[in-house]
Amino acid sequence: MLYRLIAHNLAPHKVPLISIVVLQFLSTLGTLYLPTLNADIIDDGVVKGNTALIFNLGGWMLLITAGQVICAIAATFLSARLAMGVGRQVRRDLFNKVETFSAQEVGIIGAPSLITRTTNDVQQVQMLTLMSFTLMVTAPIMCIGGIIMAMKQDVPLSGLLLVILPVLIIAIAMIVRVLVPTFRKVQHQLDDINGVLREQITGISVIRAFVRRDYEAERFATANGALTASQLRAGRLLSLMFPTIFFVVNVTSVGVLWFGGQRIDAGSMQIGALTAFLSYIMQILMSVMMAMFMFMMIPRAAVSAERIQEVLDTESSVVDTPDSLAVARLDGSLSIRDATFSYPGAQDPVLSGVSFDAAPGTTTAVIGSTGSGKSTLVNLLPRLLDATAGRLELGGHDIRAVTLQSLRGSIGLVPQKAYLFSGTVASNVRMGSPDATDDELWAALEVAQAADFVRGMPGGLDAPIEQSGSNVSGGQRQRLCIARAVVGNPSLYLFDDSFSALDYATDAKLRAALKPVTTDAAVLVVAQRVGTIRHADNILVLDEGRLVGQGTHEELMDNCPTYQEIVTSQLTEEDRENVA
Repeated sequence: MLYRLIAHNLAPHKVPLISIVVLQFLSTLGTLYLPTLNADIIDDGVVKGNTALIFNLGGWMLLITAGQVICAIAATFLSARLAMGVGRQVRRDLFNKVETFSAQEVGIIGAPSLITRTTNDVQQVQMLTLMSFTLMVTAPIMCIGGIIMAMKQDVPLSGLLLVILPVLIIAIAMIVRVLVPTFRKVQHQLDDINGVLREQITGISVIRAFVRRDYEAERFATANGALTASQLRAGRLLSLMFPTIFFVVNVTSVGVLWFGGQRIDAGSMQIGALTAFLSYIMQILMSVMMAMFMFMMIPRAAVSAERIQEVLDTESSVVDTPDSLAVARLDGSLSIRDATFSYPGAQDPVLSGVSFDAAPGTTTAVIGSTGSGKSTLVNLLPRLLDATAGRLELGGHDIRAVTLQSLRGSIGLVPQKAYLFSGTVASNVRMGSPDATDDELWAALEVAQAADFVRGMPGGLDAPIEQSGSNVSGGQRQRLCIARAVVGNPSLYLFDDSFSALDYATDAKLRAALKPVTTDAAVLVVAQRVGTIRHADNILVLDEGRLVGQGTHEELMDNCPTYQEIVTSQLTEEDRENVA
């Protein structure tokens, strides 16, 4: 899987890839040739007193060294650019894939895990790609070339390699084998610690309000301790690798000098040849060290590649079909028949058999207790989730028969959690209509009852908005999100408990301002407060995912006990008499 991921992303970069291999090959050839020149200088120059030969061969050594350095620098530069390019492509592919996910896929994998996979896991693959070009291309050339050049210097002495290399490879392989599950555990624990951090940072005000700092600190310490323990285990295993390698290198050096000295004493080998042979042995062992260093990285990168590929191979449950129609604009006639939704593996459906109609110019409200399926119903309409049964139509089209672009372009959604992006007021509101003029933005802000506070902000439309809208209040966030929906002039407005942070006066003004701009659109409002929805043309009452009542406020007060309980729970005795 690791090979498949890297090979797929390297395919468009054949020219830089070939250039790197050629440059590394030339650089390694220079490294392999230098000990032979050095041996010639010793045997034919120093021993024989031939100064001219020493200068001549020394000049060639300098020239070859300069060329080797240039090739190595160029190869490293190209390798870094190519590795960074692979990382960029993988991150782009992950981002594009995640953007297609429905809420169901995001919930299954988890937002903290998706963040880890897009950052840390990609970094592991990126680093392996870089090291592959700088080490793995060089290592086999140097190892094979070193063996050939060592045998050229002295064949009998080269027999030491038959003992040294298997011992070194077996020792390192045993360590690497244990590293694989350890690195897999580390990556999962990174997910866990990211999840804990994300919750604690997001909910820091709740933690402080309920004096849960000690508990949360202990929870973080547990996740942090588990990650630390796994990383220490991996570190201890890695710490065995280099002493093992250096022990073999030193033993090999002693063996070469011992047996080489005996061959020199017997007249079977020259001093320069022994020096060159020792250099080649070091190069061979260094190439094995480089390969082993790569093998140290491969287990963790392989785990990361599995996690990345899992995301890339995950198919969204909400996709366009080949027959999906591209419609410029769907009108606001909404028809829902037996809409049902169940999460995979769930025992009971979240929503079951809901049916209703909504015409343009009308307001349909949805009310019910917590967990009754109100938000799920709203999420089915723009296909943030796909209904597991039933038929949903907008503008006379089955919503699955039109493209997601056509469907969502005809809907203005204000989610339950008002979310703003870092940028400006204008950039956030323009998400509803990228081509909207400033006048259109101000008109939408007027409808959303946000124009006054935006005018009071430094810069007006260009006033900065921090990440998540942290520099504005909850009510201001909701009104900016409503303006974002209004500016797109959709055919269907979906307000998912979007007035909860507004006071009653602002709520009433906003609903009054919405009426003129929604004459050609259907409006679906999810609310907790009866006062927000009592004047709706049709009110849907949900209870445990089922539609238990439907009608106007007056009709439901007469014939729907669940609605009556909701009204009773919210109003005082005097209010109940007035509402009834």
